[in-house]
Amino acid sequence: MKKITLNQDENLSFSLSYQMLPQEHQRIDLYFSLPVEMGINPSTLNEEDYFYSNIKCYSAYYADELHLPLVRSRFISQTKGEQSDYRLNLNLYSYQIKIALDADIKQTLKLKDAEEFYPAALELAEQITSLTKKLRRYTPPDNKLKSFFENADNYLSWHIEQSFLKLLNKGPKSSDFTVERDFLLSFCRDENNYRVENQYNSQVTLDDPNRITNKMRLLQRLIEYGVVFKKQTRYLNVNLKRLVRGVVTAVIMAFVMLLVLNARSNYTEVTIALIAFLGVIYGLRETFKEDLTNLIWRKIQKGRPKWQHLFTHSVSKKRILSKILWLEYIKSKDLPKAVNELLQQRRQQNKQAARLIHFRCDNKVLAKEFLPGYDEIQQRITFNLTPFVRFLKKGAGRLYSLEGQKISGQAVERRYQINLILHHLTKEGEKLQRFKITLNRSEIVNIEAMGEVKDL
Repeated sequence: MKKITLNQDENLSFSLSYQMLPQEHQRIDLYFSLPVEMGINPSTLNEEDYFYSNIKCYSAYYADELHLPLVRSRFISQTKGEQSDYRLNLNLYSYQIKIALDADIKQTLKLKDAEEFYPAALELAEQITSLTKKLRRYTPPDNKLKSFFENADNYLSWHIEQSFLKLLNKGPKSSDFTVERDFLLSFCRDENNYRVENQYNSQVTLDDPNRITNKMRLLQRLIEYGVVFKKQTRYLNVNLKRLVRGVVTAVIMAFVMLLVLNARSNYTEVTIALIAFLGVIYGLRETFKEDLTNLIWRKIQKGRPKWQHLFTHSVSKKRILSKILWLEYIKSKDLPKAVNELLQQRRQQNKQAARLIHFRCDNKVLAKEFLPGYDEIQQRITFNLTPFVRFLKKGAGRLYSLEGQKISGQAVERRYQINLILHHLTKEGEKLQRFKITLNRSEIVNIEAMGEVKDL
């Protein structure tokens, strides 16, 4: 689909990525069709719990030109511009290098032929060397600014080393490219020696994999300051929920008081029967008040937005983006006609009983313009499917086959399929696409786009 991609993120998560222009509106709907045998329903998986724990939204500046960091090297010179802008410009440059490196590492790992892989890896090493030289050319003498530089330089050096080690570990092996492999390994050693020479990390930290990893995660968050927007989440229906609870309580109390007054008029004096009757009345009130409140609240809340994400710039404190979000269980009759028709195109054996969950996100960019050089911001929504596999069975026994006179058995795993309909609405029009997510208890096995994108 144009401007939006759906990809696997980690073992049991996937993410949606799309870009937005200043003052642009976009709407995204996801319809999950979950087989009933997965055991997902309002009693086992609460929508609000799932939203807060397993749906993450991310927003940051975005540039198509990954290999040409938009914040030019002269902007990270202390002698150019205001000192107060140094940290922001440094972070923009460092973050852009990281994004470029991650994107190219992912693309290079797709090359399974050693004759294509190693030239691409060498070219990537040369590009990264050029970019880091521009960064390290300017070392601010001011101690306050120097700490920002050291944090960014330390993280980038470590991330570069780890990325290339991962590249060599997962890439194709070939004795014909020993020289190229030795060069890349030497490149990794140089980055490691560079950090040692500058005493960026203590020996105690280096000796503990957990400590060095956690430190680098902290440094990564530091370079995201001013680039990745700060998120604030608001629950939209707090006052309405209080009103519903208050009205239900008032109605029940009025009914209870009516019964109490009638009981007092029928019983001229306090007796055991009166006490028992009053006890039953108050017991019924406590028993049904919460259930009645939840029932009425679900009816009122159906179809209403539940949350709002406000993204603000960490430095200027200006609001950049607003997201209005929905998440709820729905019935088949609530599906839009086009979505239902797309689901019905499945093969007959796949049309099993399913539970439907609808996620909706209305995006609105509030900013009229972005930082110089940035025309778009990137949105990413990550869904963790771990709660979906909580009740899945671990396996399905063994598959037996006959080969001549010999019977062999092979262990097989039980897999489940989730159908996902993606609806994307922009000023350019509406698009629909169906995805099939195959997963087991430990990972997403495959995410497959079913058919072409459908324009509405």
